[in-house]
Amino acid sequence: MIRGKSFAAALVFGLVLVCRTPFCPAAERAGGEPGKQQAQKLERTIKVTMAYLLYLPQDYAQKDSWPLLLFLHGAGERGSDLNRVKVHGPPKLIEAGKQFPFIVVSPQCPGGQWWQPHELAALVDEMVEKYKVDTDRIYVTGLSMGGFGTWSLAGFAPDRFAALVPICGGGDPMTARRLAHVPVWVFHGAKDPVVPLSASERMVEALKKVNGNVKLTVYPEAGHDSWTEAYNDPELYRWLLEQKRSPKKAAGAKP
Repeated sequence: MIRGKSFAAALVFGLVLVCRTPFCPAAERAGGEPGKQQAQKLERTIKVTMAYLLYLPQDYAQKDSWPLLLFLHGAGERGSDLNRVKVHGPPKLIEAGKQFPFIVVSPQCPGGQWWQPHELAALVDEMVEKYKVDTDRIYVTGLSMGGFGTWSLAGFAPDRFAALVPICGGGDPMTARRLAHVPVWVFHGAKDPVVPLSASERMVEALKKVNGNVKLTVYPEAGHDSWTEAYNDPELYRWLLEQKRSPKKAAGAKP
């Protein structure tokens, strides 16, 4: 057991995608019958390889379950060198000796790609299966591209997470109804020249319209790097630990 340290791991798993239909008379044949439209079934296993950093709290063995924090890095840390993931956010703080009361998993996105929500959801499944994860306290945070990934993953699986912390990212306001029951703390720099503040403001306003539990912190003098101040704030981690997954409430309902 490795305790109180982060270590690298490679994850390989299969995803089975099945397209279900009421009936599949032609599913066993190699091809359909010309001139006719027929029901078919797709069943294919996709292998995914993902490298990540894993941190277990120092007293991991002393408790039955722990909160899980999933950290998504920005575009500049993509590639095949896991050390690049340590330059920002929780991995940077852990590398400097900070102890966290979470299991922290920090995957690396391959070069030239973007965060894919189905792959990240499978990574969360893997963590739940292998480690002592409290499934009612799974949190997602990310910066820049990882901020976009945070919104995207939450929209893909809104009932999996207890809280979200997207930093200098943006998302699809149409997903707000699905996220109304999830506490969200958004951070952004007012002078961000890469991802404008309006990208976060649109998501915040969309959540407010459906009575979402959301708050926004804007750093007046910060540019794109609003994550250093955010991740250095102890209040962020205190707030996360206060959040537990709650039943989904109808969008527009009174809090």
